[in-house]
Amino acid sequence: MPLNLNKLSALAVTKLSKPGYYGDGGGLWLQVAKSDSKSWIFRFKATGRQREMGLGGLRTVDLAKARTLARECRSLLLDGKDPIEARKAVRLANALQRARSMTFDQCAAAYIDAYRKGWENAKPADQWKNTLATYASPIIGALPVADVDTDLVAKVLSPIWATKTETATRVRGRIESVLDWATVSRFRQGDNPARWRGHLENAGGILGTPILAPTAQSGRTSYGEGIKDAIRRLPKLVSSMCDKMLPLMALSMSASVGFLLARSRAVALITWPLWQ
Repeated sequence: MPLNLNKLSALAVTKLSKPGYYGDGGGLWLQVAKSDSKSWIFRFKATGRQREMGLGGLRTVDLAKARTLARECRSLLLDGKDPIEARKAVRLANALQRARSMTFDQCAAAYIDAYRKGWENAKPADQWKNTLATYASPIIGALPVADVDTDLVAKVLSPIWATKTETATRVRGRIESVLDWATVSRFRQGDNPARWRGHLENAGGILGTPILAPTAQSGRTSYGEGIKDAIRRLPKLVSSMCDKMLPLMALSMSASVGFLLARSRAVALITWPLWQ
């Protein structure tokens, strides 16, 4: 049975003022509210229940456009698709596409703005901007943040990993924080390619041999040659102190100095020959 369509006219649509629903046919209705606002509704049945889908207000969607939208909805129903769910899927796809266009630099700027108030002064924000602009932006700044992977992070870090280890450590930690923020903000998915523990700490072949191994949280060195060197110099310290005080007291004080210099992990990694 053919549909009875196009019941309304453009002139009638503009003159209708009594609150209610006015059918144009084929599931298309004009809704007139008590506030005198007018909007288009598409009514249909899906999965055994009656549904209504808004198509827009009369000020932005005229009668001809409303009929086109209703025809598209009827075509979806013929294909066994729910027009409301189909529209949600399109909007989700568009949102994901917009997210993929969010660059690393944009995410970095948003991260700094989000955390700026929590920092004591403007210095941390300037440091973040400067280090990321100097080392990260030339390589990954203009890329979609969703495309930043381990190879790209290594490309940022490898030129400075052996020569500017402390700076490289800070850059890595800041990239990791920005990528974590981007993941929570749904601009990317998956593991963080800048994560140290269990990931980049095993990437010596990519980064080169690191002088100092940074921790994942603080971005500082977990242990290094400086600590071991201080312990190596303790015998001389004991000898010089023995000239000025009792040997036992000198040994006790120098050992205390050594343990204060060292962190627990550094002490744990010292081998027996070094203690000797």
